[in-house]
Amino acid sequence: MKAFVTGARRGIGKAIALALAGAGYDVAVNDVADSAELRATTADISALGVKAVAVFGDISDIAAHAAMLERAETALGSLTTLVNNAGVSVQSRGDLLDVTPESYDRCLSVNTRGTFFLTQAFAKRLKPSKDHRSIVTISSANASGVSITRGEYCVSKAGVSMMSKLFAARLGNDGIGVYEIQPGFIETDMTAPSKARYDKLIDEGLTVIRRFGTPEEVGRIALTLAQGLLPYTTGQIIQADAGLMMVRY
Repeated sequence: MKAFVTGARRGIGKAIALALAGAGYDVAVNDVADSAELRATTADISALGVKAVAVFGDISDIAAHAAMLERAETALGSLTTLVNNAGVSVQSRGDLLDVTPESYDRCLSVNTRGTFFLTQAFAKRLKPSKDHRSIVTISSANASGVSITRGEYCVSKAGVSMMSKLFAARLGNDGIGVYEIQPGFIETDMTAPSKARYDKLIDEGLTVIRRFGTPEEVGRIALTLAQGLLPYTTGQIIQADAGLMMVRY
């Protein structure tokens, strides 16, 4: 079992990489650039007794995808699993009427376009394997939940949600499981600036489970999907959101 995890330097991506490694996966950890954090994550994976390699590169650079995957496979062997976790948020929150083309294009370039074409490149390289082959994409509750202060992010995540369904339909007959995880409020560096505000709303009942989730919990979900432990399923959306998007009245 060999996995390629994008955006794995820290947060949810790192937790997923560690969960996979703990289950015996060799893991290629990707981030946009080399860094001490990325090397530390790679070392943490190696400490679990599996192979690990750092593969830095910007997923929005489509021309670099083949080389990134090749580096991973040279170090680990043929990949069986892709976890699409890398993503960016808006350049600044604000009025929907003030969204700039630059911020819009940045979200779409990384979150949707880059993820789509990396998934395509990965699927073309997949070889038959006795191990379960899978593609797991981390999107967001904002794939369907409206947040008008970061509209371009919502649009990009709605697009990548459709991407996951499309690849599920295309690859399902080949025995490749394709899934999407839509996290809600997960305690990461990205959510830290708004945590106090949402802690209050959560305490007031915004979510059914009244707390933030952890990256490790998303990691366990991703591992379950990667291993094919939900038989006779593909294309499913797992809402890791404490009931945030559940209709209640």
